[in-house]
Amino acid sequence: MITVTIYKNQEDEYVGFQCKGHAGYGPHGKDIVCASVSVLIINTINSIEAFTYDKCKVDTDEEEGLIECIFHSEPSAEAALLLDSMVLGLQEIEKKYEDEYLKLIVKEV
Repeated sequence: MITVTIYKNQEDEYVGFQCKGHAGYGPHGKDIVCASVSVLIINTINSIEAFTYDKCKVDTDEEEGLIECIFHSEPSAEAALLLDSMVLGLQEIEKKYEDEYLKLIVKEV
C-alpha cells in the first residue's frame, strides 16, 4: 500500500509531504495505481520548482518507494494551490480504490 502523509502546521498551512510504499495493484512496471500516484507527486514537485520561487528539500528512495518534500519556509499561494490539486487527485484515487492501495493522511506537525 502507498501511504501519503501531508504535513500541515497549526495554521493549516502546508509544511511538506511524504509518499511511501508500493500500491501492489499490479506487477512492477504495470501498476496503474502506483503510476498515477507517482505522476501526481512528481508533477507537483516539478511544478513547484518550475512555477514558484518556493524552496524545498526533496529526498527519494526508489527501493522503498519514498518521496519526501519538506518546505524551507511557508509555501506561497501558488505552491499551496499546486498542493491542493495534488491532494484532490490523491483523494480521488483513494476513493476509487476504497483505501485498498492508497491511504492519505493529514498530520499536524
